Amino acid sequence: MTSERAKRFPLGLEDLVREPRRTEGRPGEVRAAALAASAALNARQQPAKNSPPGSAGKTPAKAPARAQTQTQTQATSHTKPQAKGPMKAPASLQGSASAKPQAKPQATAVAQGAAVRAAPKPAPVNKPAAKLNERTAVPNVALNGALALTSERVRERMVERLRANGVTDQRVLNAMSVVPRHMFVDPGLAAQAYEDAALPIGHHQTISKPSVVARMIELAAAGRALNNVLEIGTGCGYQAAVLSQVARDVYSIERIKPLSERAKTNLRPLRIPNIRLHYGDGRLGLPSAAPFDAIVIAAAGLDVPQALLEQLAIGGRLVAPVGSQEGQNQVLTLVERLGPAQWRESRLDRVFFVPLKSGVI
Repeated sequence: MTSERAKRFPLGLEDLVREPRRTEGRPGEVRAAALAASAALNARQQPAKNSPPGSAGKTPAKAPARAQTQTQTQATSHTKPQAKGPMKAPASLQGSASAKPQAKPQATAVAQGAAVRAAPKPAPVNKPAAKLNERTAVPNVALNGALALTSERVRERMVERLRANGVTDQRVLNAMSVVPRHMFVDPGLAAQAYEDAALPIGHHQTISKPSVVARMIELAAAGRALNNVLEIGTGCGYQAAVLSQVARDVYSIERIKPLSERAKTNLRPLRIPNIRLHYGDGRLGLPSAAPFDAIVIAAAGLDVPQALLEQLAIGGRLVAPVGSQEGQNQVLTLVERLGPAQWRESRLDRVFFVPLKSGVI
């Protein structure tokens, strides 16, 4: 019977294992086929290691994996089951102990041989091996591009550029290095997340350049320990996340409802406990949480709203772009509160921000 099967199925297990493998197809399919071949080799070697002396000689050297006789299957049943071994063989290789007619194992042997030989599309035949792959495999290699993009090394390069451009506050640099900016932009713009560029976030708004975010926060902090900080213009939530690494409590107001909800969605996976988001008119500030050690305004008005000046603590600092709302002649401005009715203003860098508007939408 064995010689008759050998004539019908002349391709032996050794030929299956040694056949040159191709790398076409999806990574999961290629790995599943490799696991199937490895499991087949393991199934062949296991009886030789664990069977009583002489039992291994009952199987011809060139017999297929499914061509073992019922007597051989019973001889190896006293050894440790393969399901508990270091690698579980696919179900198509474990079926030799089944009580079904011999025709079924032969058909499975043909399917197994086809699965190993057909490199482009082995997945349908190797579903058990694919499940084993899901339990034991490393992360999908298709994610390597995304992982490289979002790695700490990429953010560190961004931080080195910030340092080279004059940002010296180590707390700010550390904050910029740990907040994943790519999580706050659209997936299609993720490749540009760590470039020094403002990117659109919808509703005619933008996420500010990393250099501008770092510059504004450094000016607002000025080397001090910050308790309460107010941000006007939450946007996508990125600047609030960076502020949360520098201040004890961060309050952020957004007047555009969809952006306020988007900021919540972006921040939720980071589980930052000291950010409090509010939907409302930023020009009115947040009197219930005032006074603030620092106020950062992420939109340009013709002047700084008086309500915000009043909510600044004595000794506090406010940073805002001031100038034409069309983007021309905007200047980054620092306002320091010196007393109950005294403020000092310093005009610094040329910038470009979206307009600061009243009301909510």
